[in-house]
Amino acid sequence: MSGRQDLPVTFRPVVTRVLLLSLGVALLAVLSTVAVLMPHDGASPWKTGDRVTVVCTGVLICAVLALLARPKAVADADGLTVVNLTVRRRLAWAEILGVHLRQGDAWVRLDLADGTSLAVMGIQPGIAREQALRDARRLRALAEELGEARGERAAGPH
Repeated sequence: MSGRQDLPVTFRPVVTRVLLLSLGVALLAVLSTVAVLMPHDGASPWKTGDRVTVVCTGVLICAVLALLARPKAVADADGLTVVNLTVRRRLAWAEILGVHLRQGDAWVRLDLADGTSLAVMGIQPGIAREQALRDARRLRALAEELGEARGERAAGPH
């Protein structure tokens, strides 16, 4: 079965992403509401600076949760783009020698032609293990199929 016709494909921990972004928005809404509803007068009134600090804290927490929801991997005919928390890396299929998701791993790891490995945080079995296993198998199949195709073209006819 060829996976080429379905490209590009994006691998992303959807359930984790939805939970993190929902939590971030809810937390920001709660902290903004608290900042608005705290007393303006009385024995211990909240000053404008206190309110701004609470809202800014909510924005900061929401931004961190959005950063944690960022990881993904995008496979296309030319290669794989891995987007982790703060790093984005583009790989040609021929650079990917192996795709691994072992028992207990937090995410998929790629063995690369330069002897290093790279985490693919976009495929993580934490909340949705079955989906992560399907995604890891599909990424492995794409890497094998497209990596071999690239290797054959680079080697040329014998």
